Parts: sequence; C-alpha cells; structure tokens
Amino acid sequence: MAKARALDKRRKSIRNIRKITRTMELIATARYRKAMERATAVTDFTQRITQIVAQLSSTGAEAQHPLLETHPTTEKGLLLILSANRGLCGGYNASVVRAAMAQYRQWTTAGDDRSALELTIEVSGTRGNSALQHRGVAVDQLYRDFDDQPGYAEVEAIADKYIDAYVKGEIDRLDVVYTRFVSLAKQEAVVETLLPFGSLAQDEAAAGEVDYEFYPSAEGILAEIVPMSFRAKLFKCFLDAAVSEQIARMVAMKSATENADDMIKRLSMTYNRARQSQITNEIMEIIAGAEALSQ
Repeated sequence: MAKARALDKRRKSIRNIRKITRTMELIATARYRKAMERATAVTDFTQRITQIVAQLSSTGAEAQHPLLETHPTTEKGLLLILSANRGLCGGYNASVVRAAMAQYRQWTTAGDDRSALELTIEVSGTRGNSALQHRGVAVDQLYRDFDDQPGYAEVEAIADKYIDAYVKGEIDRLDVVYTRFVSLAKQEAVVETLLPFGSLAQDEAAAGEVDYEFYPSAEGILAEIVPMSFRAKLFKCFLDAAVSEQIARMVAMKSATENADDMIKRLSMTYNRARQSQITNEIMEIIAGAEALSQ
C-alpha cells in the first residue's frame, strides 16, 4: 500500500504544479497580446521617421545633427543589455547574455588593427545582471523598472541621457543587445548600433532620392526630428524585448504543462497497476485466511 500512496502523492503534486504552469501560460498569453499591440503601433512610426531622417541626411544639405556624425575616434563604448527581471522563460535570457558576451569580448579585446574600447555596461533586468556578474563582468547601471509594459517616459529619460553623453563626447558608440521580434515563431537576439544614429538611418533609407523644402530651417527640423527618431528606436527595442520575453515564457509554460500531463498519465498507469497488485494480494490473503479457518 505504501508504494501506491507514494505514487498518488506524487501525482497530486504534479497536478498542482500543472495548475501553476497553466496559469502562468495564460498570464503570459494575455501579457503578450497587450505588448504586441503596443509594439505594432510603434513599428510603422519608427520605421517611417527613421527613413525620413535617412533621406534628410542624404539630401546634401549643409545642416547636420551631432547624432548623425561619427566621432573621429571610437574609444568609449556603451553597451545596453535588455534582459528580464524574472526567469521561467526558456532560453530568452541565456541568448541575450550570449550575444552580449560576444560583443563584450569583441570590444574589450585589442586586435592587430584596433585597440580595446573603454566600455560602460548598462543592463535592464535582474537576470542579465546576475548572469554578467557570474561571468565576472562589472555592470555600471542596472534598471529594474522595465517589465512587459515599458513606459515611454522612462525610456525617453534614458535616451536623453545617451544623447547628451554622445553630444558631449562622453561616449563614441552605443550598442543595444535585445531580442528582436520577427514573428510569433521567431525571435532572435541581436546587437544593434544606435549611435552614431546616421549608420542606422542609412540602413532604413528608402530607395530613390526625395527633395525636401525646409521651413523654417534645416537646422530646426533636424534638431527636432533626429532626437525624436532616436527615442522612438530605443523605445522600439524595449517593446520588442517585452514581446519576445512573453512569447518565450508562454512557450516554456505550455511545454511544462504538456510535460506535466504526460507525467500524470504515466504515474496514473503505474498507480493503477500497483493498486491492482495490492488488491490482488489482499484478496489472496483473505482467501488463504478463510481456507485456514475452514480446516
């Protein structure tokens, strides 16, 4: 009887775990839908405004913006890593950390034709911070407030800090490591250079030339639209990371729930066999006892 009881106790425990994973799957699904709506709403605006910046920078106008200009030397780099505050999301955090470590080694290792950069590392999410510290990488700034719904005001404050640092020459390059949302079936950890912003704008430039008339001036237009485009692009990185995190958690919890179902089925079969064997033994003992009394 002890074996059957142990199997039944284990089966009940797995059923309780299954309830938790199923609930977490439903929560992740709801959060994914909300995050996806926000990311979709921002995507078209970000792409279009970045294309406009690229077209403006390629018109040959004398006016330029500091964010579009590449510094003479690249000596100071800033690496922003977007990870999660929580686990239970499959390989989401691990893939981001791998991409970040690869970029970290590239920047901090001097080669034949370049010198190592003076690197500043900022991390959003406690999981990424813990992983980097475990690997002996010092983190200069940790952001804990970003989850499945990053606010634009918070991201704007960070973007303005980067803009000010780049204009003053405190950093020469800004790279963001995050998980880019491609589709529901594909999310990929990427390293994207956001500063100098001119290199990113060129990648988004539309084919063909566009003639613009500036009013009141090209300087005034660029001074307004370039920082706005950079803020929107950084915000899009945070939104993509939030969507990808919820998809990873949704898939991980779905897989855990299905595995729990399989374990419950196997334990139920084993329990039924053990219970049947015990009942058979009890019947045999009763029959043997009855025969002994009848003699």
